[in-house]
Amino acid sequence: MSLIEALNWRYATKKMNGQPVAQEKVDQILAAARLAPSSSGLQPFKIIVVTNPELKEQLKAVGYAQEQITDASHVLIFAAWDNYTEERIKSVFAFTNAERGMPESATADYVSRLLGMYLGRTPEENFNHAARQAYISFGMAIAEAALLKVDATPMEGFDAAKVDELLGLNDLGLRSVTLLPLGYRDEAGDWLVNQKKVRTPVEDFIIEYK
Repeated sequence: MSLIEALNWRYATKKMNGQPVAQEKVDQILAAARLAPSSSGLQPFKIIVVTNPELKEQLKAVGYAQEQITDASHVLIFAAWDNYTEERIKSVFAFTNAERGMPESATADYVSRLLGMYLGRTPEENFNHAARQAYISFGMAIAEAALLKVDATPMEGFDAAKVDELLGLNDLGLRSVTLLPLGYRDEAGDWLVNQKKVRTPVEDFIIEYK
């Protein structure tokens, strides 16, 4: 199945049937998310994977009672850094250089430029930038799930502060950005399952300058 075919197959599943997703498929979805591009390769976010039924119930309570959270096999929480710091940025490049067998001096000038840029911004500006990087990974996860015929429901509708408190994200220097329940559609119970997929017409969606 091509990516376009997979994206035509997928939809924002409204009702899941509670069936488990094989760990092998979840691992592939997480791998796609991990391989997503990010600004300067910093990957300023983490993915929290929740399968615990009690914790899913608690997430549902702060997620506007969306049943997909508890009916899902796995719930992925994409959480961005709450700020860019000198320690975090230097740590990323120290690891990269070590993996590539390069000296610290190889990226020293670039790191200095990044520090000059990020450390001059407010924490909220930096969080918003990090969150945008998390969204790229989020999209990759959705696409890979579709290729594997695993249903996924992208969610922004939740109380982020309460999710952060529930998962102890503040202590980790993270803030929740999006949720992605993974599972399988309930063919009989989901009102959206057989509805036509509707998108903006191509001629209205794409603007060309030739």
